[in-house]
Amino acid sequence: MIKTKKKLFKSRIKARIRKSKIDIKKKILITRTKARIRKSKINIKKKIKIFFEWIKGAEIIELNSCNTNEDPVRPELNNEFRTNYGRKIYGVKYRGVIYAVMCFAFTNKIPTTVKELDLLSRDAFLQSVTRDQKIGKIAIAYTVWSKKKGGGKLIVKEVFKIIKKSNHLNRLVTLSPLTDMARKFHLNNGAIEIQVNENTQNFEYKVIK
Repeated sequence: MIKTKKKLFKSRIKARIRKSKIDIKKKILITRTKARIRKSKINIKKKIKIFFEWIKGAEIIELNSCNTNEDPVRPELNNEFRTNYGRKIYGVKYRGVIYAVMCFAFTNKIPTTVKELDLLSRDAFLQSVTRDQKIGKIAIAYTVWSKKKGGGKLIVKEVFKIIKKSNHLNRLVTLSPLTDMARKFHLNNGAIEIQVNENTQNFEYKVIK
């Protein structure tokens, strides 16, 4: 009888020890998990702060040239093409570094190919020489890329402001590659789809003056 009570007592002690060890492990796990969550929240806050700092501090400028090798859409177009006949290159600059680029041509009709873009922008340029020096009525964005998160959206927003302030440009239209990425990018930034062509697609950002 005494031996049985001793065994029962020992088994209870062992059970309590096991439970105590389990409870300690749980507490350690909970503490570590909470620490990771706190660290994760701190990191997220830092990232958000850095993101808004760069967005707030960035500026849009006109460029004389760009690194065409960085262009994922139309790397074959050299800087001569991008700046001839009144075409322009805009960049988002932050702390001396260009993080996003958007290239434009100015036309009076919407092109469906790069060849059409070239011909229509030449025509609009030649017409402006004999008239009022104001090239075209439509700004055609034919390529855009960003090396920093938020740069693409920012350059669209800033260029939109420039077009809106212009006294001769009344439309902002893209000549985009026929990809889902391009479609999602422009639709997510407020554009509407105008038409889908054989190898390209056109989106328009409504300019309300």
